Amino acid sequence: MNFDSIDSSLREVSKSLDLVTSRREKLIKESREIISLSAKAIISIHTSNFSEAQVFSKEAVKKLNDLRQVAGSDLVRYILVPEQEYVESSAMLAITRHKQIPSLRKLRVSPSSYILGLLDAIGELKRSTYDDIRRGQIQRAEEKFAIMESLFTMLSPFAVYDNIVQGVKRKLDVARMLIEDTRAAITEEVRRDEFMLAVSNLSNKLGVNAPNLSRNKRKESSSVHVDNERSETPGDVEGEEAEQ
Repeated sequence: MNFDSIDSSLREVSKSLDLVTSRREKLIKESREIISLSAKAIISIHTSNFSEAQVFSKEAVKKLNDLRQVAGSDLVRYILVPEQEYVESSAMLAITRHKQIPSLRKLRVSPSSYILGLLDAIGELKRSTYDDIRRGQIQRAEEKFAIMESLFTMLSPFAVYDNIVQGVKRKLDVARMLIEDTRAAITEEVRRDEFMLAVSNLSNKLGVNAPNLSRNKRKESSSVHVDNERSETPGDVEGEEAEQ
């Protein structure tokens, strides 16, 4: 039996698979770079360095466009994660600059990456909201929390596509917990501010100074009390006992 036809066919298959392997390795390597650039963009956003964030974002999208050509239709799964990270950073950049979140068409990513990237943005919004609370910027925190709720409401119906958009149900469950944690933090801070305002108003009516109930003030008072106790010398104590 002549195996020449099989032998030539297998050589063609080997060359084809070598090419696929080479493309795959390139996708894996450069995907990590895109993920890193998107992460750097988000860090810059949290530090309000928007110009730097834009530089990282532009570099990420350039590399992503190049990888789409490499991936083709057979290896497209290798660019899903970097696409998600790019969507997340793009959404955060738009939100913090009070602009509209980019559309699927504008970002040119897969539908799955778009949904999962927006869900990931909810986690970054929680972090940004907590930073606003820490700075005493409650109104900004409430605005970002409203965006978190809106995103969750719009994305929740996609839970039924978990078999197609893998991981969407899990990310929705995580997002729900993040939203509840953020709601509790904002509610506590708002009630604290309302209590402080009520105390201040009552003090003004009574003509007395309102007590400072801040954490720092309480710590200072506690420290002064401890220092006063330590300042008593054994001689002072003995003098008091002698008078008795």
